[in-house]
Amino acid sequence: MDSASIGELYRKESGAIVARMIRALGGDFALAEEVVQEAFEAALAEWPASGAPRNERAWLLATARHKAIDRLRRRARFETPLDGVDLEALRTEPVDEPSGAEDQLRLIFTCCHPALALDAQVALTLRTLCGLTTDEIARAFFVEPKTMAQRLVRAQSKIRIAKIPYVVPERADLADRLDAVMGVVYLVFNEGYAATGGDALLRRELCSEAIRIGRLLERLMPERAEPVALVALMQLHDARRDTRVDAEGNLVLLEEQDRSRWDRSAIAEGLERVERALRLGGATPYAIQAAIAALHAQAPRSEATDWQQIVLLYDALLAQSPTPVVRLNRAVAVAMYEGPERGLALLAEIADEPDLASHHLFYAARADLARRLARPTAARRDYARALDLCGSEPERRYLERRLREVSPAEAE
Repeated sequence: MDSASIGELYRKESGAIVARMIRALGGDFALAEEVVQEAFEAALAEWPASGAPRNERAWLLATARHKAIDRLRRRARFETPLDGVDLEALRTEPVDEPSGAEDQLRLIFTCCHPALALDAQVALTLRTLCGLTTDEIARAFFVEPKTMAQRLVRAQSKIRIAKIPYVVPERADLADRLDAVMGVVYLVFNEGYAATGGDALLRRELCSEAIRIGRLLERLMPERAEPVALVALMQLHDARRDTRVDAEGNLVLLEEQDRSRWDRSAIAEGLERVERALRLGGATPYAIQAAIAALHAQAPRSEATDWQQIVLLYDALLAQSPTPVVRLNRAVAVAMYEGPERGLALLAEIADEPDLASHHLFYAARADLARRLARPTAARRDYARALDLCGSEPERRYLERRLREVSPAEAE
């Protein structure tokens, strides 16, 4: 097994293994993460030459466990022992059992505990449950890796010092905690569906991980509408991910995608979930967003999209979530229904919103509407600004192409 394959295995398995080790180590995030990292480093050193073991997860768990035992023995001899850890139980715990959903639910509810700031919740979830590197999370947050590393250390320290329990909340508290957890899950999905930086627009493993976590929440609280709606929303977006880039990795806009290649089984499952979510809880924010995605998924051609209904759904969403990003998305939908002039007028109303000052999609949307209205000077200005703010290479290539289209030809 080569290093690239081990890297893929890390993406796939590290979250489950870390979750298992956190429980075994009495909630010590830092130690669990360190020994799992060391286990993968051992795999990198051994497997390319000797070949991967038959049960890769069991090998990694056993290696992480042995390294944890060594650390704890040294700590007991020279430092303060770790409370709540039975070394004998850790030594004899089976490693060939699959890591259950319960461990991972404990992990995500701990990562998303309200005692932590939201950015720390997201960062900790991306790090521990999804296996992103500190550099990758820093890029997603537009901060320096050193800053993100400090943020992660502080979050882990707060969990330890505040004795935040490594448990799934009691049912009476579960509903209040669910919204924050779902927000984190959707942020993870969005980082996979439209990566904020790097050479690839899509990170399929993050999309799959977010959908998997969403399904865990759905099974945990089957009577609640929002987990159902969240999974529906992610499925409907995910159904068209393979058509979002061409063979060269270039961005393909929704109206230009080959709809025959959309995953119809995922769409059918997503549509069923939208209906179920609406029956269970009515027009909640995730259900409205899923309904918008459903209208896109059901349109046989781009020009057949029911933009009037989409605008009405954005009106309903705006009433519940009056954020600048929702207003931006609504303005784009209105432009598709009423024309670019009206869309530009709506964008002008939110141009001074601080949350949009560094949001490249705002400038890209405004540039596109100016281009459609044959206003090249305005289009060039906003395409250039969007380029300055965009970290995704596929999106940058798209913006560069559009910028060339509205730029005057060089004199021969």
